[in-house]
Amino acid sequence: MAQNLIQTQRQEQKLQQRLSQQQMLQVKLLEMPLAEFEESIAMEIDDNPALETVATDDALYDEERPRDEQESFEEQTEREEREDALEKALENIGRDDEMPETFNPTNTQNADYEEIVYGDTTSFYDKLKEQIGEQELTDTEREVMEYLIGSLDDDGLLRKSLDSISDELAVFHNIYVDEKEISLILNKLQTFDPPGIGARNLQECLLLQVERKPAGWLKTQLKRVFRDHFDAFTKKHWRKIQVALDLSDEQVLELQDEIRKLNPKPGASLGETMGRSLQQITPDFIVDTADDGTVTFALNRGSVPELTVSPSFTEMVEAYKNNRDGMSRQTKEALLYAKEKVDKAQGFIEAVKQRRHTLYVTMKAIIDWQRRFFQEGDKADLRPMILKDIADKTGLDISTISRVSNQKYAQTRWGTFPLRHFFSDGYVTDSGEELSTRKMKVALKEIIDNEDKKKPLSDEALTALMAQKGFPIARRTVAKYREQMGLAVARLRKI
Repeated sequence: MAQNLIQTQRQEQKLQQRLSQQQMLQVKLLEMPLAEFEESIAMEIDDNPALETVATDDALYDEERPRDEQESFEEQTEREEREDALEKALENIGRDDEMPETFNPTNTQNADYEEIVYGDTTSFYDKLKEQIGEQELTDTEREVMEYLIGSLDDDGLLRKSLDSISDELAVFHNIYVDEKEISLILNKLQTFDPPGIGARNLQECLLLQVERKPAGWLKTQLKRVFRDHFDAFTKKHWRKIQVALDLSDEQVLELQDEIRKLNPKPGASLGETMGRSLQQITPDFIVDTADDGTVTFALNRGSVPELTVSPSFTEMVEAYKNNRDGMSRQTKEALLYAKEKVDKAQGFIEAVKQRRHTLYVTMKAIIDWQRRFFQEGDKADLRPMILKDIADKTGLDISTISRVSNQKYAQTRWGTFPLRHFFSDGYVTDSGEELSTRKMKVALKEIIDNEDKKKPLSDEALTALMAQKGFPIARRTVAKYREQMGLAVARLRKI
């Protein structure tokens, strides 16, 4: 018992050093795509009676909203020190922490059910949750298992670090488990169907699927390919693999045929609906380019309402502010309840504002950096841009820019693109000129597409032609870009 207490205290201290609860809430909201953010808002409104909506018809945030709205909240915070009676709140104590019927996984008769549970991973969650019942788990292990399932991405993979999950469980669920404990529970999740679910990367995903195959030559060789020669496999260097494993041409073909039966995205096999796919590409930003080249943008609010603290809570607190003497225990409990709900509502509203502000300044910086692309729509005009560039331009942390650019989309005149599309590395020539990696790859692919397939160009020849096109890069760089695009060496391109 004492050891568990010490472990819990250490975890709490570690957590306090990293992020406050408010910061964790901001991080959680920031990384959500619009569809998931909308449902998070709806859930918070249902959960907290002190949080209300303000009617508005505007579906877009044309510009960053002023942040001086905090003043009314500061006034409310001052009033929190007054011990007031709140009988209405007292009547509701305990009710607001219950799960609304709409969100009950067993309530499948509700027409809105498929659109609510765990954001846009409804059927995903349900089908995996059914398999939880087949496991022998403690209550804590079950909660952690459900949280892991809710953290899987669209492919069914777990992209979050176990360290981050440990922090989130502590902050949002008061569950204190370390990485080792989470890893053990994750191992159980990885035994669920479909095979590969819960893997942390493609390599682990494929190995989990191979592990379920019957023992034999195929299983042994597949494990060797993915475990010992994964880098060569991703680069399609089958000749290298063939030599290393001493395989015949027929055996290589047999392995390749077996690999085609594996699923790199096991989550896609869980019966996701078309509605979910549409939700995934809901643009978070609407970028408009006028005929004169002027580029403007707005944040897509979707169905997210304006939020405010319930006037009934603050008005009743004001009405009872002079009734401190003779306050009953019941009344004090009601006051504590009201304080908690008002404080939580204020914190949530501030986190929503912070999300809006961060999205706005980040997208503005991206447009400023890639203005030529937004004006012309030519992918070759995308300048080299990494997360640090935008972090320096906005004054935000690199991890914040990474969260903004993950799972977010921008609708432009030239199509809808994930924000990651606008990021690419650069290459600096000997003369100090900075070239776009993306632009060089476009040029390289164009050369290879137009070559004589009876006499395909060697990497040396490609290097010379790239230089003629204004890209004086080294042969090894040409080889690297060619491999990254999945293009074979000259002898394998020959027809």
